Amino acid sequence: MSVDYLLHESSVGYAVFKVRMQADTVGNRLKEVQDKSQDLATFGKMVDLVSFAPFHGAAHALENANDVSEGIASDFLRTVLEASVPKSEKKKRKITLGVVDRNLAGSIKAAFPHIECETSETSEVVGDLLRGLRLHAGKLLKKLQEGDVERAQLGLGHAYSRAKVKFSVQKNDNHIIQAIATMDHLDKAVNTFSMRVREWYSWHFPELLRIVSENYKYAKLALFIQDKKTLSDDRLHDLAALVDDDEAIAQSIIDTARVSMGQDISETDMENVMAFAQRTVSLTEYRKRLGAYLIRKMGIVAPNLAALIGETVGARLISHAGSLTNLAKYPASTVQILGAEKALFRALRTKGNTPKYGLIYHSSFIGKAGQKNKGRISRFLANKTSIASRIDNFSEHPTTKFGEALKAQVEERLNFYATGEAPTKNEVAMSAAMNRVLGDINIDDPTAGAASDEEMADGVTAQATQQAVRRKKEKEAKKEKKSKKSKAEDPDDAIDAKAAKREKKRKRESAVEEAPAVQDKKEKKRKRMSEDVGGVDEVKEKKKKSRKSV
Repeated sequence: MSVDYLLHESSVGYAVFKVRMQADTVGNRLKEVQDKSQDLATFGKMVDLVSFAPFHGAAHALENANDVSEGIASDFLRTVLEASVPKSEKKKRKITLGVVDRNLAGSIKAAFPHIECETSETSEVVGDLLRGLRLHAGKLLKKLQEGDVERAQLGLGHAYSRAKVKFSVQKNDNHIIQAIATMDHLDKAVNTFSMRVREWYSWHFPELLRIVSENYKYAKLALFIQDKKTLSDDRLHDLAALVDDDEAIAQSIIDTARVSMGQDISETDMENVMAFAQRTVSLTEYRKRLGAYLIRKMGIVAPNLAALIGETVGARLISHAGSLTNLAKYPASTVQILGAEKALFRALRTKGNTPKYGLIYHSSFIGKAGQKNKGRISRFLANKTSIASRIDNFSEHPTTKFGEALKAQVEERLNFYATGEAPTKNEVAMSAAMNRVLGDINIDDPTAGAASDEEMADGVTAQATQQAVRRKKEKEAKKEKKSKKSKAEDPDDAIDAKAAKREKKRKRESAVEEAPAVQDKKEKKRKRMSEDVGGVDEVKEKKKKSRKSV
């Protein structure tokens, strides 16, 4: 398909070029044609500059760059296209415009019905022409000095990047993503380091491993004991403080140290073991502080999500989605299997059973449900998780009221699966949560006087539901009007009208009953007439015969 015009969006402004010559799709793939497009002298003969509209400043350039990235045709761009791209002389033929971005092409087609847009994805010729424009833009655009395009690109790139990463200091989910990733790495590192400490120090005091099995306590005890020969009853109180004030365990450690079969190690080796144990203890303590930080951060960024499924699972969902905004955009069916993508595609490939849950499996609700109800509760939990993430993403004032209400709904659904007790309706639960939130900020419910929501069946659109509700209201209004009219009329007139109606009805019924009798009379008359006609014909025939015989 041939292209008539090209739109070039650059850091300095919008430019519209008219295509004078273009290669076909097959010839465009030849190496000679590709080399010629890189030559300014040859490429300059293929396009002509129609108009160039520079931006008014850095802020204007940034605004238009944001619109282009979102696929929106700004007012400035529409003005440029309206002035530069003429309408086709033939009514049926549309002007073809080459555009880089596919979403922007859709916005332009919606704004200008007489323009048909082509992108590099739909046409190789358009892609090569647009690449040539980017390569030679500094020379083809008039009134530009050398280096203007490069400087504008650098400034706009910095401004665009700053605008993209500029979030609220409080509601920045990037820290949650980094914190949960760091916690995962720390968990692996602490486990590996603890195993190494246990194995290394067991050469000196092997019996301690059977008395204390927890990694953190073991590393702290190794730091406290160091050389087992120095352990005596004088240190019992301090030793008991490390094992949760359990003097029996502390006394057992002292007694076991006296008869231990471990080998003696040198002072240099002991220093290295203690340095490594100290590093393990510090990593474990930092892991605890990082967990507390994550809980506080989730309470600010996604309080309802944290109240519903917990801080750790909520943070993993945000991290896997990329951001809280992305998680809010996902439907509940995607949230349900988020984290189980490999199992899903393997099931689709092998035509097996698809997974019922992904990361939400680590929620306590899945463990509480019975085996046959795990899939049902995971679907319900994903639905509530999707609602909580959207509330957190779009609300300005963080609150846990909705998360607590959603959590209560999930618990009631678990109880319903176990006992059959009917759970609270979603409308009632959300209305109560909204009233609590509005009560906290002293605002009246804006939907108090509104009509209640109508539940829609599957496959029924909102428009159809509204029409049905409207018809129902119109019928009720008509009935009410008739009843008022009948009450306002004179009682005698009303009685006469009723009597007239009854008389009409009686006549109609009697007419229906007499109809078969009338039909029978008509049929008999018709038969009698036919018989009379037949008799006359016979008399005439006899007279004819008698005349012939004479």
